[in-house]
Amino acid sequence: MEDTRQQLQKLHQCLSSVIRGKEDTIELLLVSLLSGGNVLLHDVPGVGKTTLAKSLAACLAASFHRLQFTPDLLPTDILGGDVYNPRDGEMHFRPGPVFANILLADEINRASPRTQSALLEAMSEGQVSTTGGTVPLPRPFLLLATENPVEFQGTYALPEAQLDRFAMRLTLGYPDFDAERQLVLDRLSGEPLADLAPCLNCQDILDLQGKVRQVKVEESLLAYILEIVRATRQDDRLVLGGSPRSILQLTRCSQGLAWFQGRDYVLPDDIKRLAVPVLAHRLVLDTQASYSGEEAGQVVKDILGKLPVPR
Repeated sequence: MEDTRQQLQKLHQCLSSVIRGKEDTIELLLVSLLSGGNVLLHDVPGVGKTTLAKSLAACLAASFHRLQFTPDLLPTDILGGDVYNPRDGEMHFRPGPVFANILLADEINRASPRTQSALLEAMSEGQVSTTGGTVPLPRPFLLLATENPVEFQGTYALPEAQLDRFAMRLTLGYPDFDAERQLVLDRLSGEPLADLAPCLNCQDILDLQGKVRQVKVEESLLAYILEIVRATRQDDRLVLGGSPRSILQLTRCSQGLAWFQGRDYVLPDDIKRLAVPVLAHRLVLDTQASYSGEEAGQVVKDILGKLPVPR
């Protein structure tokens, strides 16, 4: 167990050597990987969203596909489809880019809702339905999607059903002065991404995910998670609160964070730290709250401030 934990810490260090000054975001990305969840990287251009995804793939001995989402992208361009084989006169399924351990969906909000919805089954069930039945995706499977929050021309809003299938929505933000200076120095004489080597393989990740499921969640903490999510459904500022899936994701991610930090039990601080990245993107503000400048993340923080913390 200690060997795999040390490998995971090495993975964190490798990613931090490429994406400078964003250790907390990288930690949450790895927590989502441990929890078996998908991640939406929501940030302005040029802060390293795509580089982070490529760095993670380089540090894992896993298959990786990158797909640039555009308005003319079709569902078959992602999932694959049946192709006629003239040798036997039959149709055969040809897998698409989604059949990888890590799929980078770059600028996912540039594809049409029809194309975006093609990922729903893959994200929640780890499989793709074809005319001949269902085909399982490789395990582990992680969808890393990026989107630009400031450019709206030629983009489509992600549907709530798809947002609910992302375990977390993370932001990188601009690095501070020292981190940005180091980032430039790193690239004066080479490319840090080219020097990355695999730290873990697919079986290691599956083993780690199994260990995360064994992390203890006391009944009082489970009740705390339920109270947080149920409070989002009763808040007047929201027209859509957290789903049962969000309860499962918050619980699983809390287990992942506890394991990452060397514990076999969840603490209230784990839940409080993860509540915004796990819940905020699933919530929908009502019109008045939206025009008043409210943010879903602040609603979650307000709820955390009102609810008593288990002791």
